[in-house]
Parts: sequence; structure tokens; C-alpha cells
Amino acid sequence: MDSSPNTNKALTATRFSDLEPSLSGDIIEALDQSGFEFCTPVQAATIPLLCNYKDVAVDAATGSGKTLAFIVPLVEILRRSTSYPPKSHQVMGVIISPTRELSTQIYNVAQPFVSTLTNVNSVLLVGGREVKADVKIIEEQGCNLLIGTPGRLSDIMERMEILDFRNLEILILDEADRLLEMGFQKQVNYIISRLPKQRRTGLFSATQTEGVEELAKAGLRNPVRVEVRAESKSESSQQLTNSKTPSGLHLEYMECEADKKSSQLVDLLIKNKDKKLIVFFMTCASVDYWGLVLSKIPSLKSISLIPIHGDMKQNGRDKALASFTKASSGVLLCTDVAARGLDIPGIDYVVQYDPPQDPNMFNHRAGRTARLGRQGRAIVFLMPKEEAYVEFMRIRRVPLEERKCSEDASDVIPIIRAAAMKDRAVLEKGLKAFVSFVRAYKEHHCSFIFRWKELEIGKLAMGYGLLYLPSMSEVNQHRLSSEGFTPVEGVNFEEIRFMDKSREKQRKQNLKLRKEKREEEKREKGKRKRTVDACATSSNKVSRKLTGKQRQTIQTAEDEEKMNLSYQLMRKLKKGLITEDEYAKLTGEDDL
Repeated sequence: MDSSPNTNKALTATRFSDLEPSLSGDIIEALDQSGFEFCTPVQAATIPLLCNYKDVAVDAATGSGKTLAFIVPLVEILRRSTSYPPKSHQVMGVIISPTRELSTQIYNVAQPFVSTLTNVNSVLLVGGREVKADVKIIEEQGCNLLIGTPGRLSDIMERMEILDFRNLEILILDEADRLLEMGFQKQVNYIISRLPKQRRTGLFSATQTEGVEELAKAGLRNPVRVEVRAESKSESSQQLTNSKTPSGLHLEYMECEADKKSSQLVDLLIKNKDKKLIVFFMTCASVDYWGLVLSKIPSLKSISLIPIHGDMKQNGRDKALASFTKASSGVLLCTDVAARGLDIPGIDYVVQYDPPQDPNMFNHRAGRTARLGRQGRAIVFLMPKEEAYVEFMRIRRVPLEERKCSEDASDVIPIIRAAAMKDRAVLEKGLKAFVSFVRAYKEHHCSFIFRWKELEIGKLAMGYGLLYLPSMSEVNQHRLSSEGFTPVEGVNFEEIRFMDKSREKQRKQNLKLRKEKREEEKREKGKRKRTVDACATSSNKVSRKLTGKQRQTIQTAEDEEKMNLSYQLMRKLKKGLITEDEYAKLTGEDDL
């Protein structure tokens, strides 16, 4: 192994081979083959603790090398176990993470290290495929290390009594805060309840919340807390500050009007066409729309645009991620599904076209670049009324520097509108994306900054390249400003066709069916009107017979009226306002 000193500022001077207790030769060799010699701060702090059988609660900046910080000690702990090598269905370790993509990444990172163990089989358990397939794999091949998402893990644990957890050595909860945010509390609690208390537990998270604290209290025994923060230098102060973002990350914000955002985005993509970028949007519909419409812009034809979001089928998500990971340049258009934990190599630039609903996601998004001491840039687009977000992030120890709008950015709105008039798919996806954005904007956690009732709908719709403003209750009821929107004149929007012939054929069939339905409803309405008129005429001659329910309703009302009268007269009798004879006469009791 090369004994040259470490020059990467994100790494410590501590080599993996220097850690105590010492790591096995097989692990050191696997690390060396993967290009790992020096530890990051979180690895140097965490690996010895777990290897000394301590529970740990780790709070570290994104991109700090947390995955290796629990994979290495996990493999060492399994190797030293009294149950090693394990029997076929004897589970010795469990790793839980919030998303399929992150679980898959952890599984792939773990393989070179798990392969150094004898008779230890790791199994990836995530949604998006048949549970029966997972059951079959476990039954036939066995499993000793489970890696997966809470839903599928808990499902398999409930279904398969063959799994033996009695000798489990270690549980890892990765991205613990996200596990709770995504509503997996019940599944995580169930998994923990099935595991022996005499185990090691590692809880890893980039942000500490009350929920994470509660989880630590419930699942960990006297944990050692590890907190690692990156040092960053602010250009304005030239002082080292304790930051929640990686030291090599240059953070910026761009303030521009809503109708200029799309043109500024295209300009930024053109100027970075040879680089690898991730662009974050707030909704799945927005990813679908911009993925389609950006591909229609001639100046972006040479750039690979790859969309990925949570509504895509798992197979599609896997292919998109694999394609982007292998690429040397290109743009990944995504929602927050790619914001946590994923270590995609070589990301140069992160663009937050829409600020995240949850401000905690800001760091996770930006942290896809500048990982493990590398350099990277990240920028967030803000509209003028959102400028307070800059100060808000500064208070949260995430300083942002201003970047001015590009003055030579070409106006892409005419190109987008022309695409919408040629292809109905662009038109409909644009409307859907716009509506989804407005409704997602209402759910911003920082509603004091992102005030949806102050949204300039007109400029926003113009920035989306819409041909007309959609009818929305949010717009109609709250009278949001439509200033700045210029509708397209002289176009019959019903006549805009899908370029896809099969979709156009289906649309025409649907239009025909709707027309026939409207005509049928019109005829039925005419029949009902004639029937009502006829009934009204006959009712003048013959009184309509009451139904039993109507008679009962009338009788009940009459009974209640009598009871109220009797009650009032009884009060008058008690007060001496009427005599008993008068009471009997008024209530009708004298008739009896």
C-alpha cells in the first residue's frame, strides 16, 4: 500500500490500517482494491466504536462517508461472532434505509466486503417487485444479512417464520430522520421488536430531530454520540465557520421573476453542457413536463436529459439511475427521491429549480455534489418574494452567495409554446405540472416565506410556457394575480393533436363518447322537464298521495309541537299564572 501522506482535506491522517481494534486483512485488502486508504472523520470516529461493541448515534454532514462507516464494522462484527459462519437462515445483521435506490446502493457497496465472509449471504429487500420472488430467493439461497426498506423488510419478517433472529449481532438505521419523515415509524418499531435486545445498533442521520431522539432512546443502549461537521470558509467574512454542508461546496442563489426561470435554467444547462448536473423539482408532474419540454429545445439537443421520480415504476427508476451513473455528462431531472444518500459519482452541479418543501432537504439535495472532499457547485432559484429564504438558510448555517441572472439568456417561452401547439402531450403535461406546483407550494413548511396567496400566477404560467391559464379553485377563489400572462389568441385548443398516433386515436374516441353522453344527458333532461310539467299540471286537479315516510315526518313534527306547548303550559301552572282547570282545558285533558 502507498505510504504517501493524505492531501484530501475531507480525509483525516488516519489510515484504515491504523484503526484500533485492528481490521482484518481481508477488509484492508478490500478497502485497498476499492481505493480507500484514509478515513473520513465520521469513519475514524465510528468504526472503532462499533467494533468495540458500542451503540452509536451518528450525526454527520451529507457526503461524509457514512455508508462505509457502518459497512466495515458490520462485516468485522459478523466475522468475530460466536455464530460465524452462520446457518442458512440465521440472520446476523439488518440494515434499514428509507428508499429503494439508497438500499440498492448500500447493497452494492457492501458486496466486496461481505464476500470476504464465509457462508454469509446478503439479500436486498425493496418494493417494486413481487414479494413471492424475494421469499423464493430466501428459501432457496438462505440469508444472513438483510438490506432493504422498512415496508418490505417488515413484510418478509412477518411472512417467513424460517428466519432466525435469535443470534442477530447488529442493526443499522440509515437516514433515520428520513425513515420517520416518510411514515415508517410503525414498520421500524415492528422490526426492532423482533430483534434481540443484546445487539449492537448504529443510528445514522444527517439531521437530528425529536423523532430521531425518541428512536435513539427506544432502540439504542447507552449510545455514544458522534457529531461531525464540515468546515467552510465564507468569502464575505474569510473566516472558518461550522457548516452543515461539505467544505468543497460552493452555494449560490439566483433571484429572478417566475416568467424568466425557465430561460435562466436553459442558459445554465447550455453553459455546463459538458458537465454532470442534477436539477431538482418539487413534483413528479414537473419532472415529467420539463423532461419532455427541455428535449424540444434545439440548443439542448446534444445534452442527455434523464427524468426520475417516485411515481415511476421501479424498473424505470433503476434504469434511469444506472444510465446517469455511467454517463460522463448529462442532466438528471428529479424530485427528492434522489436527494438522500445516493452517491452518484462525478456530480459537478446541483440546481434546485424549486426550493424544497422541507428546508431540511436543502442540504441533502446540495450534498449530491462535493462529496468526500471534491469540489462542487449548487444553486437555488428564488422568486423576488422568496428572498427571505437566503437569511433563513444563513441562520441555519448554510450561507448562500448571490449569482446574478444571465443577461444573454435566450427567451425559450416561444419555443415551449410552439411545442405545445404541435403536440398535445406537451400542452397537457404543462397544465398538470403547473397545477401540481401550485398545490405543492401550499404545503411549504416555511409558509412565512413561501406565501402561496402571493404567488404571481400569471408570470408563473408564462414561465411554464402555458397556452392558457387552467381553471383552479386556488386561483378563482383567492384571486391570485394573473398579471404578466399573455394568452395565445386565435387557437382552438381542442384541435391540438397528440403527435403519438395511438394517443390521438384514443382522444378522438373519448371526444366522441363525451359528445354522445352530453346529447344523451340533454335528451334525458328534456324528458324529465316534460314529466315534471305534466305532474305539475295534474297536481292542480288531484292531490298527491303522501308516502309513509312523509306522513311519519309530519306526525313527528306535530307531536313535538304538542310537547312544547304542554311544557310551556306546565311552567305557567307551576308559577300560578293559570289554574288547573285552564291547564286541563288548554291541553285537552278535560276531554278525558
